[in-house]
Amino acid sequence: MFSSELVRRVLDSAPDALVIIDSAGDIVFANRQIETLFGYTAEDLAGQKVELLLPERLRPRHIGHRANYTRSYRVRPMGTGLDLFARRRNGSEFPVEISLSPVQDGAKTFAVAAIRDVTERREIQNALREAREAADRANQAKSRFLATASHDLRQPLQALSLLNGTMRRIVRDPQLNEALEQEAQAITAMSRLLNALLDISKLESGSIAPEISDFKVTALFDEMRTEFGTLAASKGLALEIESCGDRVHSDPSLVGQVVRNLVANAIKYTPQGHVGLRCIHEDCLIRLEVLDTGVGIPACELARIYDDFYQIGVSTNTTRDGYGLGLSIVSRIVGLLGLKLDVRSEVGRGTVFSLTLPASESHGDTVVQIEPLAATVDSLSRAQRVHVLLVEDDTRVRNATRMLLKVEGYEVTAVGSLTEATQAATARPDIKLLVTDFHLGSDETGVEVIATVRALIHPQLPAVLVSGDTSSAMRDIRRDGALRIASKPINPDELLGLLRELA
Repeated sequence: MFSSELVRRVLDSAPDALVIIDSAGDIVFANRQIETLFGYTAEDLAGQKVELLLPERLRPRHIGHRANYTRSYRVRPMGTGLDLFARRRNGSEFPVEISLSPVQDGAKTFAVAAIRDVTERREIQNALREAREAADRANQAKSRFLATASHDLRQPLQALSLLNGTMRRIVRDPQLNEALEQEAQAITAMSRLLNALLDISKLESGSIAPEISDFKVTALFDEMRTEFGTLAASKGLALEIESCGDRVHSDPSLVGQVVRNLVANAIKYTPQGHVGLRCIHEDCLIRLEVLDTGVGIPACELARIYDDFYQIGVSTNTTRDGYGLGLSIVSRIVGLLGLKLDVRSEVGRGTVFSLTLPASESHGDTVVQIEPLAATVDSLSRAQRVHVLLVEDDTRVRNATRMLLKVEGYEVTAVGSLTEATQAATARPDIKLLVTDFHLGSDETGVEVIATVRALIHPQLPAVLVSGDTSSAMRDIRRDGALRIASKPINPDELLGLLRELA
């Protein structure tokens, strides 16, 4: 048997403060850690009620708890997840966790209380909670900034683009037309850079939440064929897109953005030959491959192709064709969706990017349809005095759009709010087309405008909803055959093409 002295030494060497309490609540033993933690010696505590170690406000309640415990002794942790406090000899309080264990000595039962100071842990937890709350506030602020920037930064670009389109339809001087064409290219480049930077910021802030569903790969491939067919042909490239009957399970919009960037990159770096898009079925996975016969990527460059602003073989102080953000966005989206992206390449022979997605487990017909992008119409025909109601709260964009539409031959009523749109629709029931911005003043939206004007004129009045908002709010808009949605800054030819399509 161990001697009582050895037992005392063991208890004194324990890392936690220990007290042994009898059934009446009297302290019969305290180890050395008690003095360190509370400032009492073992002799000070001998025979004292255990409530001495508690703040006065907690003592009456504790007496009841202690009485309950003596009626049903058991091992019991206390303080975990609770605000449990102890009181030092000098009156100061500190948070604790306590473990109670019963000890039998003949007919008597004692409670052993192990007391641990958790001040440091609580401080760390509080600091982590405050940091998390600060991060959440920062993300919310960043999301609000991005929503505002996405709209406000696109507005002047939208006005510039529309004014440029108007001037190109008026000016007949070849030199001025050449200058306007150069300006149009600069506006397009600015728009691409703005869109890329906003996309990266939204991905980094976590303000983009994937909306996972089943969708058909063929719809995505059709969209790519429509969007890039003309561009590839203009470079003398064959755009070879295979048929694919598979369905995948992911976010159709974000996957489309990945494939779009990969195809655009392939066309950009392929001087001759072809660019291809195909799908390969592997068990429960579908691999989408974008391949080209382009310049290829040196092995030493592969690790850097996803870096921001990095372009293969282009130094930072030279003229750039693009900004090196496409693959950076691709990498972020792939990470967000939890997908796998591989690349293999050979200099002078081409590159293959492989995006692996989970195949749809559904065998039904309910799938998300990806709406094809409206094709740009190259040949412009004059409108036959079709009356257009234009709703745009930004004066610059409203005037620029009105000028473009009037030059094209439309009759235009331009207003800046839902109230004015209602008045115009009431006064002029001959309105045949509606063009409205999504975000209007006083928290009004283009969706409200469309619903109100349609209720006054016709439930299927053709409408174009234009917005610089790229958030999930745009995905929630109920679409129909008479509604087209376009992103700012919209190309003048694209806007006119949509109107001709709807008229």
